[in-house]
Amino acid sequence: MSEKPSVTLPGKVEKVFASPSSQEPGTVQIKVETAQALYREVRIENTLTNKSGGKVSLKLGSPVTVTVTAEAGSTTVDKPQSEGKP
Repeated sequence: MSEKPSVTLPGKVEKVFASPSSQEPGTVQIKVETAQALYREVRIENTLTNKSGGKVSLKLGSPVTVTVTAEAGSTTVDKPQSEGKP
């Protein structure tokens, strides 16, 4: 079985939003450092699981990595660019 195509990008927790209800998790806004200006912010639930299986939350300013993974059948192979040709 082959590995799924992926890209991992650096990011930082830019904002932390508390949940209006104690029954629901809060949200964090992550700024993806290398993304285009209009697409840098991603918001996710602020619930992660540590190695022991416990629930943890991200803090403001925390460095993170964002990984996007795709199924191999949903990607295309890029053609190599010829040197010296635009």
